[in-house]
Amino acid sequence: MSMQVHHKLASRTISEFEPATKVHAGEKLAAMASAAAACHGKLSRRTVVYLSLVVVLLLRAAGVSEAACSVDAIYSFGDSIADTGNLLREGAAGFFASIGGYPYGQTIRNPTGRCSDGLLIIDYFAMALNLSLVSPYLDKGADFASGVNFAVAGATALDRTALLLGGVMAPPASVPLSSQLGWFKSYLNDTCNSQEDCAKKLAGALFLVGEIGGNDYNYAFFQGTRSVEATKAYVPQVVNAIIDVAKEVIELGATQIIIPGNFPIGCSPSYLSLFSMSDSADHDERGCLKSYNAFARYHNEQLQAAIDSLRKVNTDVSIIYADYYGAFMHVLDHASTLGFDEGSLLEACCGAGGAYNFNMNEMCGAPGTSTCANPARRMSWDGIHLTQQAYRAIALALIMEGFAQPADAVQEIWSC
Repeated sequence: MSMQVHHKLASRTISEFEPATKVHAGEKLAAMASAAAACHGKLSRRTVVYLSLVVVLLLRAAGVSEAACSVDAIYSFGDSIADTGNLLREGAAGFFASIGGYPYGQTIRNPTGRCSDGLLIIDYFAMALNLSLVSPYLDKGADFASGVNFAVAGATALDRTALLLGGVMAPPASVPLSSQLGWFKSYLNDTCNSQEDCAKKLAGALFLVGEIGGNDYNYAFFQGTRSVEATKAYVPQVVNAIIDVAKEVIELGATQIIIPGNFPIGCSPSYLSLFSMSDSADHDERGCLKSYNAFARYHNEQLQAAIDSLRKVNTDVSIIYADYYGAFMHVLDHASTLGFDEGSLLEACCGAGGAYNFNMNEMCGAPGTSTCANPARRMSWDGIHLTQQAYRAIALALIMEGFAQPADAVQEIWSC
């Protein structure tokens, strides 16, 4: 599976989104395979190079014969980590005011509304399944043959009322998880002829329920309304909201679901810029904020426990936990091997300067901001979101390196 996935991600990226590059897909495959093996020491470098050269020669001579994928569509719920253009059509404002123009999308030469310089994790999931990229629901002229993306940048797991009760304000354009589920049901009503037709339609689909919940916490922290300890009170509500949507899509016919956890927010330039204090003991050996990373782990632990309970009552459904936290840390710890600049791992590529190149009042794309020379060497794009290169490395870690569990379910989905 690993070689096939590497080939698909490398070749699709080159042929469809990097038209100016002269690098052959097989040559990128060789480099990626060498880097992956070097991280883990599973194969000698000589063996990896040999196998990669064999693959390159076969690709050039006759192409690759691949088994058909078991997944024929992706349905996605979430926030800016997965949004491929919904907020842009809703009307981007505030943090997201610049996502409809360059430098967003510069790596793929098209600002699509993705909160990055290029592609996202969901895009790499789709490519590895031989699917076209999943179109945003609000793009009414789109072809939804490969599924529908309901994720919206800025979205929360909790509804606005629940957040307001805790003194937290969500942006006016925020589309919570419950509204995204409503969109999904409307889509089914418009496209299914019967309940049986819907069940058949969803049986071969992969559902992504998240990443979601990060903004519930971001808004609380950024607005200064709650401390880390006080914000923990939100976690059970956020987790319940995620699990409730998973239950609903299962009732509608979903058989394969991925539920991601949250990233290590203490390594985000936004958090480091806002909450770092000089000579603070809160920084770990990587330079990340220990207290905020501990909070992210707390959320993930609660989410995993809820997923375990969900599995027990849905034994016929494949429910996968995607460890975004662990995958990010894996990439961070192997940054040099994977081609990232070790001297700027905690700095945004696009920003207005400062220790972490992040300023809440001058977000990427605003006057006075600038973009680094080579986003492919950076992990953070705008201080909140990651670069295409970081998302690709994380996607590969999830599919191939054991950061999504159970491993046999992951293997079955990406066996093509």
